[in-house]
Amino acid sequence: MFLIFGIRSKDKLLGSRLGRCEVCGATAAQTLVRRTTKFSLFFVPLFPVRPARSFVVCTNCGRFRGAVREELISA
Repeated sequence: MFLIFGIRSKDKLLGSRLGRCEVCGATAAQTLVRRTTKFSLFFVPLFPVRPARSFVVCTNCGRFRGAVREELISA
C-alpha cells in the first residue's frame, strides 16, 4: 500500500502598482502576492499548514519582501 502525502505552496497574484524597490532602488512594478501552504494527500490539498502570508515582489530584481498592512488594504 502506498501513501502519497506532502505540503504544497501556491501563490496568488493580488495586484500590482508602480513603486520604488527597497532592495535595488529602481522604480518598477511591485506585485502583491499571497502565498498559502496546504497539506495534501494523493495530490489533493486538504487543509492549511500555516496562515497565508503576503509578499511584495519587485519585477526588476525579483526580490521578495513582507507586505505591510497598508499595502494589503489598498490592493
